Amino acid sequence: MKKTTAGRKVNNVKRRLVSALLLAAVTLTATGSVWESPVETVQAAPSMGELQNSINNHQNQLNNINSQINSLQDEQDLVQEKIDDLNAEIINTMTSIGMKEDEIAEKETEIADKQVQIDQTQEEYNIAKEKEEKQHNDMITRMRMMYENDSSENYVNLLLQGGGLSGMLNRMDFVESVYEYDRQKLQEYEETKEQVLALWNQLEEEKTQLQTDKDQLEADKADLESQKSELDVMLAKKKKESANFDAEIKKAKQEASVAKALLQQEQKQLKQLQAQAQRGNTAAATGSYTTTNYTSVIDNASGSDMGKRLAKYACQYIGNPYVAGGTSLTNGADCSGFTFRIYSDFGYSIPRTSYEQRSCGTGVDYSSAQPGDLICYDGHVAMYIGGGLIVHASTQRTGIKVSNANYRPILAVRRVV
Repeated sequence: MKKTTAGRKVNNVKRRLVSALLLAAVTLTATGSVWESPVETVQAAPSMGELQNSINNHQNQLNNINSQINSLQDEQDLVQEKIDDLNAEIINTMTSIGMKEDEIAEKETEIADKQVQIDQTQEEYNIAKEKEEKQHNDMITRMRMMYENDSSENYVNLLLQGGGLSGMLNRMDFVESVYEYDRQKLQEYEETKEQVLALWNQLEEEKTQLQTDKDQLEADKADLESQKSELDVMLAKKKKESANFDAEIKKAKQEASVAKALLQQEQKQLKQLQAQAQRGNTAAATGSYTTTNYTSVIDNASGSDMGKRLAKYACQYIGNPYVAGGTSLTNGADCSGFTFRIYSDFGYSIPRTSYEQRSCGTGVDYSSAQPGDLICYDGHVAMYIGGGLIVHASTQRTGIKVSNANYRPILAVRRVV
């Protein structure tokens, strides 16, 4: 019996503990304090105004980068023009060097030919000199012999021997004719030798001039090769400059591509926000919603036209999911992300977190609350729609819904519009 009573007490304790845990779970779920805790650390999604500012900044950045690219390309074009000029000058210099080499080769051929002529003339001169010397020697020999034979004694003997005067005269004529012949031959050989010598001297002078011309061509060629070396150095430097411009332009184009992609992404995002805002304006103007219609509640409440438009726009998303850290009215938002997005779609910028939203705008009493006002709780925020009701992203289980404003203690009421 005691054991049964003890068992009942244990069971009663268990039931009480389970009931307490269930009650705590229900309470935490209703207040949303468990689910709201991560929201405070989530970065806010940008509003249309912030997006537009960012778009303007990125557009200016893109314009600056494109301007930089154009400037770099202009500078590179100037460098490329210099490269083209240097290439043309190098080609002309190489052509001139080739022409000089051809001229040098021609001079070398002329010098070689001239040397052949000089060698031939030298040989002819040697032959002429030998003939002259031989003629001179022969002439001396004959003259000596004739002198010895033509003495007075020989002429007397010639007369006594019966040769007579005519014989003596004939012999004297013969001696004279031989002498004259030798003299003419000697003169001819001398003239030939002098002519050959003159030709040889002329050929040597011509060869010397050809060598001088060749030396000058060699010097000209060396100057051209030096000029080409300098041009090659300048060309290499300009090509390096052009390569540096290529690298800078490539880097700038990559930056431009990133900026352009980011700009397009933000422009697309802005169009989506503008479309959402337009839908909100249309819905607020017509009062038509696909969910439970709270239009009459909002219209019957006192307040500004903009506040009522905000409230009607917010009610359009009743039933959509709660997502911790989210700011999407369709794919999911948390409590502060929901109010943040509603105001953002109408061009109003408010803080992202529920804690910060508790201080935005102007504080009013709950008794004076109007549609569009923010109802702030501990770790939670909602939008007042009138008639003591709020629309808010409640919990992951219930999503965006309408609740009584006093379902939990109100800490502040903030009026933004």
